Amino acid sequence: MRAEQITQALQKEHANELFKALYGEEQVQENMERYRHLAKGFAKYFGDAEFELFSSPGRTEIGGNHTDHNHGKVLAGSVNQDCICAARKNGTDRIRIISETFGQDFTIDLHRLEPDKRKSGTAALVKGILAGFQKRGFQIGGFDAFTTSNVISAAGVSSSASFEMLICSILNYFFNDSKMTVTDYAHAGRYAENNYWQKASGLLDQMACACGGIVTIDFSDCENPKVEKINFSLDEIGCDLLIVNTGKGHANMSGEYSAVPEEMKRAAAFFGKTVLAEVSYETFLEKLPAVRAELGDRCVLRALHFYNENKRVEEEVAALKERRCADFLRLIRASGDSSWKWLQNCYCIETPEEQAICVALALTELFCRDIPKSAWRVHGGGFAGVIMVILPKENTAAYTRYIEEKLNGPCVYRMNIRRYGAIRLEL
Repeated sequence: MRAEQITQALQKEHANELFKALYGEEQVQENMERYRHLAKGFAKYFGDAEFELFSSPGRTEIGGNHTDHNHGKVLAGSVNQDCICAARKNGTDRIRIISETFGQDFTIDLHRLEPDKRKSGTAALVKGILAGFQKRGFQIGGFDAFTTSNVISAAGVSSSASFEMLICSILNYFFNDSKMTVTDYAHAGRYAENNYWQKASGLLDQMACACGGIVTIDFSDCENPKVEKINFSLDEIGCDLLIVNTGKGHANMSGEYSAVPEEMKRAAAFFGKTVLAEVSYETFLEKLPAVRAELGDRCVLRALHFYNENKRVEEEVAALKERRCADFLRLIRASGDSSWKWLQNCYCIETPEEQAICVALALTELFCRDIPKSAWRVHGGGFAGVIMVILPKENTAAYTRYIEEKLNGPCVYRMNIRRYGAIRLEL
């Protein structure tokens, strides 16, 4: 496709249906305009050349808060905010990427993929993905790309993983005959973050972005997680997914985040195991007094959260499959309650005067007191950042006014679950 052909392509019924599945009926025209703009941007920098279109969504965590790193279970979904790209093979050993959103224009030499000393930045991340492809025996090659993204950053919807999976989808289509799996994508993204960003991440964010829809993932075999898609959309129950930015960032909180998996693994080590998934709940409860005496109360509470959160994920999946909406929303609320009380990732104990997540959750609970079809919870890693809220569509506007007044400014992002993960668009 060339830039002058995109308007005609977007007028076809197939494109209209695809965009409904990607973005929701209300946002079809807005996003078609994004793709027209994308095509013009590509032509501006790379001339009148044919290109392919790619899209990769952000993700939301629904259940399984802080369970993946101890080989537990999660429930997650891709959202209708995405990173999109127009790209072409260029027949060289260089990759040039222009990111409109972040004002970046960089070129990577495929023969120089060693990590940068700085261990940060988008170029470093792309180099890490390329190295990850090679490490797992996949092909790489040169391409040109113009990208733009509306995945909000620093909001727990994985803007970085969205970009990673976009690059993986380009490399898969151009150089690997579209034979790669979402697990292959996720491993490349994790390799990049672990080795080129010094970020000790797992596979959750990448897999949730790559898969599409609502998925449950079992990390008992963390190298080959079990993924199951759940055929469900919040539109079925007339609800919106809202992400609320509480106004506090994640800076200087690496110690708080690291303590969660470390304490869970410490509890596992008490039994001679590496992760809690290797220790049965019954065995843990039997030895709880000894664990508590040796490791302390918070370690015990976080372990209890892990076991019960795993069970909740199974119950959430069953509720979705059986269309038991009330039970599904009740379980999300219970998950959030456990994160607050047992996991204790809603504020930092060193700064008790700063509890933005807790304030947002408390205000939301007050608003939703008489709305049975609602749920709320801390979103993602926690300690600061955002919360997730599910509300009937007819309550979204009132809640937005209410919470933005209380939190002193625009902070609500309305999203929904989209059916597709990281894909090449066929218009």
